[in-house]
Amino acid sequence: MKVITQVALDLVDAHRALQIAAETVEGGIDWLEAGTPLIKAEGMDIIRQLRAKFPQYTIVADLKTMDTGGLEVEIATKSGASVITIMGISEDSTITEAVKSARQYGSKIMIDMMQVEDKPARAKEVAALGVDYVCIHVSIDEQMVGGNPLADVKAVSEVVDIPIAVAGGINSESAAPAVENGASIIIIGGAITKAQDIAGATIDIIQSIADMKPIVSQHFKKYGPEEIREAFSKVSSCNIADAMHTHGPMTGILPIINHGQKMIGQAVTVRTMDGDWAKAVEAIEIANKGDVIVCDVNGGETAIWGELASESCKQKGITGIVIDGAIRDVDSILNLNFPAFARHRCSAAGEPKGFGEINVQIKCGNQTVCPGDWIVGDESGVVVVPQKDAVEIANRSLDVMEKEGRIREEIRRGSTLSQVIDVKKWEKQ
Repeated sequence: MKVITQVALDLVDAHRALQIAAETVEGGIDWLEAGTPLIKAEGMDIIRQLRAKFPQYTIVADLKTMDTGGLEVEIATKSGASVITIMGISEDSTITEAVKSARQYGSKIMIDMMQVEDKPARAKEVAALGVDYVCIHVSIDEQMVGGNPLADVKAVSEVVDIPIAVAGGINSESAAPAVENGASIIIIGGAITKAQDIAGATIDIIQSIADMKPIVSQHFKKYGPEEIREAFSKVSSCNIADAMHTHGPMTGILPIINHGQKMIGQAVTVRTMDGDWAKAVEAIEIANKGDVIVCDVNGGETAIWGELASESCKQKGITGIVIDGAIRDVDSILNLNFPAFARHRCSAAGEPKGFGEINVQIKCGNQTVCPGDWIVGDESGVVVVPQKDAVEIANRSLDVMEKEGRIREEIRRGSTLSQVIDVKKWEKQ
């Protein structure tokens, strides 16, 4: 069985898509896909441009059509597409019309099985309607919360004879297992398009398929606390803020850290009063190694934290302190290399009166923080990730970092930032 590799160009700018496509061709890719975001941003003209630049290549138009199947297939094929995607949840009549149009104009139909509940049963049905391929597809959004297409590939491969494509987080680790499970078209997106060395990433994936041996990928795929911590260690607070669509960053909380230092951990929360440092110190006893203590002092200006509390945390392995209030002994804390973030600095400390609570929902830097939420801090500031969203935000943050890495590489090759992202095209009119 010949295995076909396909790159999904899920970008929004034609010039970047064409550049990346050329590099994947250099790496040995078989098929080029104009992704749905690219077609929505550039229209059918991107199909024409791909066809003009790569006349001998199979061009896939990922239209995800659900209606007017015949018409949309005609438009795409006349623009230069070789394969057009139709959604498996479409009506049979839409698929039938798409197949007829493809036969008339000389293209082929791939059925995207995303959101189909019984994939083996629907695959048999669409195969009987005359489609050329079925695609087991886990969406980008589902990938971020751990979706994996491989089990469905195996189930579908047991009931249909037409080629099966697989898409959804495929990289040099998962490509070979996908083939083992029955896929013969391997669709790769971000593992190629966000790589700094696109040709090299393409070669790695093709080699992993040829040898049927996974090659270690840098992508985050595990979901325990240590793996989440590892993922957050690779990204910046800015990456996380972008992944959360600007939700999560604390405001007015300033770093007291050395250059290059970072804080990552789950929150032990404290609510106390201005100058009352008792509960903040008691939280050191409750916190575990790797935790971050987060204190709501309602912006108080008398210090509740200093060198000795920081030393105590260092000895226990607590990874940092965040205070919506005041801190002192800043020079000593910097010498300890203990990550600290606070709204104010004040030499004067208050008294341990003992008012307040530990491990309750609090407000810090205008953000709600619950016990167990993930706290990430660096020289740009502090961001809060709700515990229930940690896996998704870790994955989305890595995605942001990888996209920025690719843009950085294009800038280093001589483009300006505005040229790379075509900023004028996206300015509000």
